[in-house]
Formats: sequence, C-alpha cells, structure tokens
Amino acid sequence: MEMKRVEEQINERTSKRAMQTNHFMVDGCCKKGSRNALQELYNPLQSDLSGAATLHQARRDQVVDACRTYSASSRKRRVLTPGDLKHLVVDEDHELIYCYVPKVACTNWKRVMMVLTSRGKYTDPMKIPSNEAHIPSNLKTLNQYSISEINHRLKNYLKFLFVREPFERLVSAYRNKFTLKYNSSFHKRFGTRIIRRYRKNATQDALVNGDDVKFKEFIEYLVDPATQKDGPLNEHWQTVYQLCHPCHIHYDMVGKYETLEDDSNYLLELVGVGNFLRFPSYAKSTRTTDIMTAQFFSNISSQQQIQVYQLYKMDFHMFNYSIPSYLRLD
Repeated sequence: MEMKRVEEQINERTSKRAMQTNHFMVDGCCKKGSRNALQELYNPLQSDLSGAATLHQARRDQVVDACRTYSASSRKRRVLTPGDLKHLVVDEDHELIYCYVPKVACTNWKRVMMVLTSRGKYTDPMKIPSNEAHIPSNLKTLNQYSISEINHRLKNYLKFLFVREPFERLVSAYRNKFTLKYNSSFHKRFGTRIIRRYRKNATQDALVNGDDVKFKEFIEYLVDPATQKDGPLNEHWQTVYQLCHPCHIHYDMVGKYETLEDDSNYLLELVGVGNFLRFPSYAKSTRTTDIMTAQFFSNISSQQQIQVYQLYKMDFHMFNYSIPSYLRLD
C-alpha cells in the first residue's frame, strides 16, 4: 500500500511538469547533463526528483526480493553469455542501457534511443517510421561488445527496462500477431503449427495460412511441455525475466507501462535531455486493457489459467503485479 501511495504522489507531480512542457521537442537534441544519469538517480540534487528516486528504489527492492526468493528455491545456476544480451540497447553518449520488451512501448523507446544516439541525425521520435526503429543496425546492442567492454558498461551505465502487467502484455501480443492480417509471417511460422497441434478437424485453408488462431489455442500452445522443448518462447510472449535477466543484471530503473510517460520523462530528465526531448504521448484507442484481458481469459479453463500463471509468475512477483481477480486459481 505504501508503494502505491508513493506512485500516486510521483505521478501527480510528473503530470504537472508534463503539462507545463507539453511539447516533446525544442531546438536541439540531445546534450548530456553535467552529472551522469546514475548520479542523478541515486543522489538527486533537485528536490522534485527525490520522491521519484524513492519510488524507483522500492521497485528495485522488489526485484531483489523476488530474485532472492527464487534463488533460495532453485538449484539452477547459470552464467550469462553475450547471446543473452541481444535485447540490451546501448547509448554510449548518455551512458544508458535499455532492455527492450516487446509489447511494452518498445517501438517508441527504440525511436527515442535512435534520437539519443544519432548525434543530430534524428530529432523527433515520431518522424522515425516504426519499421525503421526495429532495424537491428540502427541501434547497437550489448552483445556486440567484447566481454571486458560489456562488464564496463554494465558497471558504469544506467540500466533500465519497462514492464507491463503480464497478462495484458500476453493478450496484446496475441491480438497483434494473430488477429491482424498483415502479420502473415507470424501466421505461417506459429499459426500453422498451433492449428495443426490443437485444432481438431482443421480446414485445409487454416492449416496452410494459420491466420485464425483462437486465444484458447494460443494458451494451449504456451502451456504445452512440447513448446518448451522447441526452444525459447518468441520474444513477444517470452517473460521479462527471460528476456532481460533481472536476477543477473542490476537494473537501476524499472519503468512501468501503466505510468509510461511519467517514468519515461523522468528518465530523460535524469539523462539531462528533458528540456530537449519528451517521450511521445500515447493515445492509441485499440490498446489492450485489463477489462479486455479478463474477457479473453474468461474462456480459458481453470487448469490452464493455473498453468499460464505459473509460466509468468516471476514477472508478477518481481514487478509487483497482483494476481488478476478474474483468474480461477483454486
């Protein structure tokens, strides 16, 4: 409860600041401040940022507690390899590392990172086409460095990620990848496999095109032990725990989709570019909501609800999300 009160107070203050500067770009971008972002985060000089620092310390503590609990109950030990770091985007100029999580505003955050790293080539995030933001060569990731360079950046750069209520993110991924006609590559790659495995008497058209996967079939696919044997889940529905490795990498800031603009603009203030760059406003009318998510899960059996919750349990615990009231877990 105390953490929620702190979040409400910070959101109110940051919203007032956003109203005072409702543009997100003025002349020039993006000079680094005199103090680096880590200094500003852990030792804020501005009194109006100290409350936000308290909030983000609470979020870091939540992650540490979850990792400690998991470590005590698990015998699994592993060391990260460079291949585990492909989701960590590096900004050398502002000493930032961003772990992107699909379906958590990662397109807009990649756009912002392109502005930060372009040295003037880009100034307005929203003028960068969404497909361009996802071209790998437009951003440098941590796995492209040597081991010593990786360790140096992990130690000295501000590391951040953004998270979202796990089942809202899951439903958002399903809606985007399986219900939109233009995502034919996902239909061919995953839809045909899902329909072949879980639909009785499937039509030849469905088997060939895979473009009408039902949410129930998608859930069957996720909880099937055979899916785990196939290899890691696709990044759009993989857990944040597996994508960003927060028990191995100490993230200095955990932003939330539910407070996206406030957390994003707070980070840009820490970096020292808040007067030049604002996070793009988000007003998408088709956004997946908690009510919508509850409707999708209403047709899922209690046994499968338990199974899919177990799959995302670490994300719920680690990022302080409550078990959804619509789940039948008894």
